[in-house]
Amino acid sequence: MTNRFYITTVLFLFSIITIQAQLLSEKNKFTKQDTLRGSITPERAWWDLTYYHLDIKVNPDEKYISGKNTIQYKVLESNSVMQIDLQPPLKITKVTQDGLDLEIKHNGNAHFITLTKPQNVNDSNSIEVYYEGNPKEAVNAPWDGGISWKKDKNGNHFIASSCQGLGASVWWPCKDHMYDEVNGMKISVNVPDNLMDISNGKLQLVEQIGDTKTFHWIVKNPINNYGVNINIGDYEHFHEVYDGMAGNLDMDYYVLKDNLEKAKEHFKDAPKMMKAFEHWFGQYPFYVDGFKLVEVPYLGMEHQSSVTYGNKYMKGYLGQDLSGTGWGLKFDFIIIHESGHEWFANNITYKDIADMWIHESFTAYSENLFLDYYYGKQASADYVIGTRKSIKNDKPIIGIYNVNNEGSGDMYYKGANILHTLRQLIEDDEKWRHILRGLNTTFYHQTVTTKQIEDYISKETNIDLTEFFNQYLRTTKIPTLEYKIEKKALKYRWTNIIEKFDMPIQVTINEKQQWLFPKADWKTLPLNSNNTTFEIDPDFYVKAEKL
Repeated sequence: MTNRFYITTVLFLFSIITIQAQLLSEKNKFTKQDTLRGSITPERAWWDLTYYHLDIKVNPDEKYISGKNTIQYKVLESNSVMQIDLQPPLKITKVTQDGLDLEIKHNGNAHFITLTKPQNVNDSNSIEVYYEGNPKEAVNAPWDGGISWKKDKNGNHFIASSCQGLGASVWWPCKDHMYDEVNGMKISVNVPDNLMDISNGKLQLVEQIGDTKTFHWIVKNPINNYGVNINIGDYEHFHEVYDGMAGNLDMDYYVLKDNLEKAKEHFKDAPKMMKAFEHWFGQYPFYVDGFKLVEVPYLGMEHQSSVTYGNKYMKGYLGQDLSGTGWGLKFDFIIIHESGHEWFANNITYKDIADMWIHESFTAYSENLFLDYYYGKQASADYVIGTRKSIKNDKPIIGIYNVNNEGSGDMYYKGANILHTLRQLIEDDEKWRHILRGLNTTFYHQTVTTKQIEDYISKETNIDLTEFFNQYLRTTKIPTLEYKIEKKALKYRWTNIIEKFDMPIQVTINEKQQWLFPKADWKTLPLNSNNTTFEIDPDFYVKAEKL
């Protein structure tokens, strides 16, 4: 989630990072609406999503959406009230089950449907939720998202959705909590016939209806709510087949007509991305749904199998290197970063937005793994270390649970540097690659918690990483190695740490590399003289203070 929106070149780089890191406005107090949105309420817990059919008409001139979502579900325990989410100014006009209208009680963004049909355990049922209205217009997509109603330079409508953090219910009715992913879905979007809609999955059918067309898309894999998208414009399409780990993968590209030739050259980063990430993370998780890059009127977003792109056909982040090392101009940031989310966000998805670091830390880290694959380990290290200047340490990376609250924007580059540090502790790059690939097979198409990720990495490394993760994810403290050289001895200890933090660290003493094992108490290492050079390995995200 990720990193995207239109900026002018006069903005300072620090300002770019600050804005990039925030998906939701800062909140200090939480309301009942936050709890209804962010928790697994009783009205959500009793039923399991199985399938959606989102069937809508988009009227660009009126900025209006109307239609219905058919929600199929399995009954886990008997209940008669179901929570469906939809944000104003959109309105639910009616809900039916088996053709009968159902009673609806509205509570802000949450709508409680009273079912009259007996809900027997293990039954598979469905409801139809009809809705319409003018959805929230994106002010600063994707951070302040909704629907972007723009026009291309030829005057054609150019429309796209973006809703991470804000919630998919900003433009369609759904079970708007990340813990429960639908197993698959159909997306049918009716638009004026001079336009195309590009959504997730594979195109099944284009249906001409008067002076409009309906585009029917089929998603066969599980998909999270915010990963669902609509992109409407005067598109041209080109296609290639990638020979990947699971055979032939359809890679499709939809761009504005005037950008076709430019895109054919620039989008060569996409198959390069696929090769590097299948090496590091394992098989692309959505072969049956294919991979798409779709041009949109904002910077970009990780919509599953329908990655959106608006980086203006520049290398780096709108032509800038976020690391300041030069390595960030070797690739198109949006193609690499947003596509990395196919593994970390869309394949492995957080249950609660408080754990958004699972998406953003691993995906920010994927940027330097792309460099590692093509330019080597030193380039990779230089890049990720270079991004440290963007870390603010304003609050913990993990947010507050059950109220739809994400943690610090440091989940991007502090998170990437945490993982880079962890790689050093493992001291075995093949083992590290095995762990990254193992995460994507162990939690394939699943929603997860931070604890599951932490436990898996600890188990695979055979290192108790409890204090490591607590230090870096749950506090703003950066471990500081205090040291002094006197009386032919090096004295050293950790400060600014939590209890029991004892991470070893590599240092260079008189040009000889070795490990130190600091703790909170002073330790002593004999030296041959006081005339000693001492340097901490910069690959470790720590601070040093010579006394």
